[in-house]
Amino acid sequence: MLHSQIIGEGTPFVILHGFLGMLDNWRSLGLKYAEAGFQVHLIDQRNHGHSFHSPHFSYPLMANDLLEYANAHNLSHFHLLGHSMGGKTAMLFATQNPSLVQSLIVADIAPKYYPLHHEACLKGLASLNFDTIHSRTQADKALSAYVTDMGVRQFLLKNLYWQAPKKLALRLNLPALIENEIEIGAELPYGNTYSGKTLFLKGEHSEYVMPSDEPLIHAHFPNALIDTVSGAGHWLHAQNPTEFYSKTIHFLCDTL
Repeated sequence: MLHSQIIGEGTPFVILHGFLGMLDNWRSLGLKYAEAGFQVHLIDQRNHGHSFHSPHFSYPLMANDLLEYANAHNLSHFHLLGHSMGGKTAMLFATQNPSLVQSLIVADIAPKYYPLHHEACLKGLASLNFDTIHSRTQADKALSAYVTDMGVRQFLLKNLYWQAPKKLALRLNLPALIENEIEIGAELPYGNTYSGKTLFLKGEHSEYVMPSDEPLIHAHFPNALIDTVSGAGHWLHAQNPTEFYSKTIHFLCDTL
């Protein structure tokens, strides 16, 4: 069963993080959604955060994980938000289980195929030798040889935890993610559609969702709105959380 943190009471709202992330990435926004009257389910997807490790990793498996979670928590009708990899899981889930999804929010990802582009992050994480690295500062310095952007490194280093006194480790199942990296870019299957209310949000400075992707988005999601979060890149919810929250909460309230 997927690990989650449930915050608040009200209409269920499930949030899925992106590749190499975890539910904690969404805790600040989750608290705001809870204050607005939602029962927020922040979920760690398989091989991430506190959820189970498995050598198997694909969107069909992650969509099925979410279905098992929904059934276990008696979620018969809920709002669903996913960022990046989580957005791909959310898209597939909504097209397979439309009666369960009251509305869908997809953050900075399209239903198209993406080529491999996480090699530097994965190689950097794989290079961390916790026999010689005994602090987050040392881990950051080692990771900087592979990932120059400090913000990305801080995001990746959230995966560190103290396995034992003076012994750091990674929570995510790095070998499985490296082995199945090609699965991250998989496209939404041809013919899969969801006709419910859908919001695609892209970062102004991100290249993950381009104007040329809009026909494909509308082919899969005929009632989709496409909007932009200003001054933000791929991590739009962290780079401009105020505007991200404003646009999403208005959309959610319009669907109640």
